This record gives sequence, C-alpha cells and structure tokens, in this order.
Amino acid sequence: MKHSLRTKLSLTIALIMLLTVASISFLSNILIEKEFTNYLTIQQEKRTQEITDSLSRQYDLNTKTWDADFVHTIGMYALYDGYIVKVYDLQNQTIWDAETCDMSLCTQVMDDISHRMDTKYPQMNGEFMSKTISIMKDGEVIGTAHISYFGPYFLSADDFQFLYALNTILIGIGLFSLIFSVIVGTILAKRLSSPILNTVTVTKQISDGDYDVRIAEGSNTRELNELIVAVNHLADSLGKQESLRKQLTSDVAHELRTPLTSIGTHIEAMIEGIWEPTNERLQSCHDEILRIGKIIQDLENLAKVESDNLKLDKTQINPTELSEKAVGNFGVDINKKMLNVLISGDSSAIYADQNRISQVLINLVSNAVKYTPENGTIKIHISEDKQFVQVSVSDNGIGIPKDELQYVFERFYRADKSRNRMTGGSGIGLAIVKSIVTAHGGMVEAESQLNEGSCFTIILPKNKIE
Repeated sequence: MKHSLRTKLSLTIALIMLLTVASISFLSNILIEKEFTNYLTIQQEKRTQEITDSLSRQYDLNTKTWDADFVHTIGMYALYDGYIVKVYDLQNQTIWDAETCDMSLCTQVMDDISHRMDTKYPQMNGEFMSKTISIMKDGEVIGTAHISYFGPYFLSADDFQFLYALNTILIGIGLFSLIFSVIVGTILAKRLSSPILNTVTVTKQISDGDYDVRIAEGSNTRELNELIVAVNHLADSLGKQESLRKQLTSDVAHELRTPLTSIGTHIEAMIEGIWEPTNERLQSCHDEILRIGKIIQDLENLAKVESDNLKLDKTQINPTELSEKAVGNFGVDINKKMLNVLISGDSSAIYADQNRISQVLINLVSNAVKYTPENGTIKIHISEDKQFVQVSVSDNGIGIPKDELQYVFERFYRADKSRNRMTGGSGIGLAIVKSIVTAHGGMVEAESQLNEGSCFTIILPKNKIE
C-alpha cells in the first residue's frame, strides 16, 4: 500500500520525536533514580550523624548525667523517620531504648518500611541493619549509639510521592512532545510536500505537451528550489525544442517546396507549349534539382555526424594548415568581394579527424564570406594552451540579433530571414559544425553584434591517437 509523502513525513517526524523523547525520558529516569539513591545513602549517613550529635548535646560533662527527656524526644523523632535508636553510657548501661519504650511502634515502623521497599524495589533485597557510633563531646567519648535502619537505603512515603510525581511529569512531557511533534510534523510535511506535489502536477502537464506551464511558487528549501528551477528550465527547453521542431518542419517544407514548385512550373509551361524547352530553362530546372540534392545531402551529413556510432578517423593534423586550405577553397568569392582575410597565431599539431575538422573550418569560412560585405575583413586566429587548441573565425558582417544567437546551431537557422539564396545556404552548416566538434569532445562558441560582425570559436582537445 502506497502512502503520500505528507503522511510518510508526518509519521517519520512523529516517530523520531517519540523515540527521542522516550530515550531521554528513560535515560533521565535511570540517571535521576541513580543520583537520588546516592543522595539518599548520603543523607542516611548524615542523618545517623545528626542523631549522634543531637544525643551528645544531652550529656552534661560537669555532672556526668544525661537529660533523659530530651534523649527520649530525639529517639522518638528518629523512630518516626525510620531509625531505631538505642543509647548506652560508658558503662554500657542503657540510657534509652526505642524497643523498650514502644516495641509495637518499632515493629510497625520496621514492617511498613520493609513492605514499602519490598513492593517498590524487590530486586534490592534490602534488610534492616545496625550501626554502632561513638557519642563524642568536646573530643571525649561519652557513650555509644546503636542505630538500626533499612539498608542500604530506604525511601519514605514522601520520597515515593516525589518519584511518582517526577515520572508523571516525564510521561506528560513525552505525551506533550508526541502531540507537538505530530502537529509540527504535519505542518513541515505540508510545507515540504506542497512544492513537490506542485512540481509533480506541472511535470504531468509538461509530459502531456503543455510547455507553457511553470511553477510560480518558489521554496526556501535549497534542494526544492533547485528542483523547481530545473523543472521550469526543462519546460522552457522543451518549449523551445518544440518550436524549433515545428520551425524545422516548416523550413524543410519551404526548402523543398520552392525548388520543386519552380521545376514544376517550368516543366508545365514547356509541356503546354507556353515555353520552348531551351537549354537555359532546362539548366534552370537542373540547378533546382541540384539544390534539392544539396539539401538532402546536408541532411544526410548532419544525421551521420549526429549518430551515436560516428567513427572518427583521428590523425595528427595542423590547425593552421587546415585553416589556410579552407580559405583557399573560397579564393574566387574572396577576390570577387575584395575581402581582406588575415590568419594569425599558430599551435602544435592535434589528433583529430582531418576531413571532419576541414568541413568545420570550411563551413565557418563559408558563412563569414557570405555575410561579410565587400571590402570587409575576415580574421582567423589560432591559439593553444596545455590541453586545448582554439580556432576563431570572425568577420565584420551583418551580425546576428542577440535574442537569436542561441539558435544559430539549430538546423535550418539563418540570420537572413528573407532566405535570399544569393547569400544563404540550407541553414544546416552550423548544426554540422557543432555536431562534429562535440564528437571530438570539444566545444563551439558564438559571439555576435548586429551590423557589427560575428565570431565563432571552436575549442578542440589535444587528444592522442586511440
């Protein structure tokens, strides 16, 4: 049977509090009882000494006589406290004897104490014991006192009442703590479970395709707040991915529809005799077919580099040489637009797939050439540290809006929204760049300012041949 998180938290907190209070009460009871019995033993010693001191004051050193009346009073008070006293002089003559004075009372006192202790502390196996103490006055022995009491200690009715009250208080504290812990546990469980339940509700909505839902309430618990932030970020990311997916579908349809429409229109016109099937018109249809083939090839290349089983043929390559070759591929376009291309910096050789990295550099240089105006400047800078090599391709072209910079590596993204085929390709080049660099264990970064230019940097590790 499954229980709610709130129930489990409440029961757990209540159980912990109950065990804690019970343990404290149990240990406190043991420690208090131990200390109390030690206290009683000490008090018993003090009491016998007090009786002896009181008796010594009833002796007159000058007349060598005892005040029998006060000795009787002291003995009776002691008897009521559970001490049976016998007083002897130096000649061992009895001055006062509790049993002789009131035997029945002595018997009753002894029976009451024995019954009380045997009932409450049967494990102690106590019994009445006797102790003989010399009675001293001014440093001189004046007699002896024979004191009998229940040992090793005994508790009076008041003492038992005190212990009962103490145990009652401890039990009351335990019950109060249990009730209090249940209330506090329920409140805490509600506060902890509420954001979790909200998160569960939102995640269910997200799983159903509602990517606009968000968890509005935060939490002062760090872990829960991080969970809320993560779920909101997940919803945001899924929403963006869904938008990109829809955009991808639209872009693929657009990229294929336009050349197909153009081809269909041309062929239909030639079939109906409106146009003559000239070489120029046939060449135009052929160009559109090649454009469709190029789009399909780009998609195939992207699927290949993004596949989990992409195998890299790593060899020792020189980033500077590859950069120079990439620039050489666009010599005609560079000269036509009178662009100034500068290659600076250098690095040691790295281990990577030469064909793949060449494709990355060609794609980056191709974009720079396309989007840089005439007489513009393209800079390629190469640097390295102990672990990585960086290649940056920057230009002073049209740039990318700040709010769109995060999408530049998505499929079919192009900064020129008009989709002018004179400048733009299929929009897959940067997606291929990111996939290849990621497959090498590297990173790619983009910086741009609208109408000022862009800078793309690939960071590749200096891997050894595997």
